Amino acid sequence: MRTRASAAVLTGALALSVLAVPAAHASDGDSGALARFAAPTAAATGKITKVTVNGGKTIAVGTSKKKFTVEVSASDRKGVTLAVAALYRGTVNNPSAVLVPDTLVDHDPCKRTATTATCKYTVVADPKADLANQDAGTWKVLAAAIRFEADGEDKTVAENLNYKSAKVVRAAKLTTNATPEPVKKGKTLTISGALTRASWDNLKYNGFASNSVKLQYKKKGAGAWTTVKTVKADSRGTVKTTVKASADGDYRFTYGGSGTTGSATSVADFVDVR
Repeated sequence: MRTRASAAVLTGALALSVLAVPAAHASDGDSGALARFAAPTAAATGKITKVTVNGGKTIAVGTSKKKFTVEVSASDRKGVTLAVAALYRGTVNNPSAVLVPDTLVDHDPCKRTATTATCKYTVVADPKADLANQDAGTWKVLAAAIRFEADGEDKTVAENLNYKSAKVVRAAKLTTNATPEPVKKGKTLTISGALTRASWDNLKYNGFASNSVKLQYKKKGAGAWTTVKTVKADSRGTVKTTVKASADGDYRFTYGGSGTTGSATSVADFVDVR
């Protein structure tokens, strides 16, 4: 059963106390995430200076859990204890899906100066609990910074409910098989394969129909791949084409991805041409 975070998770400032929050404060709506979100205690005086999600790369999630990192930097003249972030779909007041750091770390995730903090976390995207096919695409990134005060209060010093965006998409797979092998020079090679895409609804890879893939060839000893032709998958995701055998080399299919689907490149199939 998939779970959804409540609107309260993203309403107001985000405060993730990964250093000192006991398990009893974990949010039930975040798949067991040991996280706490608090309303701001005063007007924000600092700023979020940088957020990097998955090293700036698209997050392609298959049918099992996918880990990625989020790094957040913030500054305030009186100092920052934690800089934190969450990814969400929908709106802040009514998010349809949320991804947050979901484990209580056993170490300090932050590097600090007198006025700044840069904190790095691991986030786990679980298609079984966190995602549905409709969630694939562009996610908003909420960021906040807090300072632990001497009186025990947590002061929000910076927040941005839509600091940037990140891509969370469904992973794709491709296969390639060339026949016959070996083959005589000048004879016809049949190159076939299958393009499939992860479903976050049924946790299977299903045929990805009517999408174009490129057939690429690399001659034995060469360093670069050459695109031979573009082929369209059929209604079941099956890809099939023919070429004339010219010299020993590798063949592979590659798919460039889309706004909701990750890119994919098959394992190369070497063909012995005699």
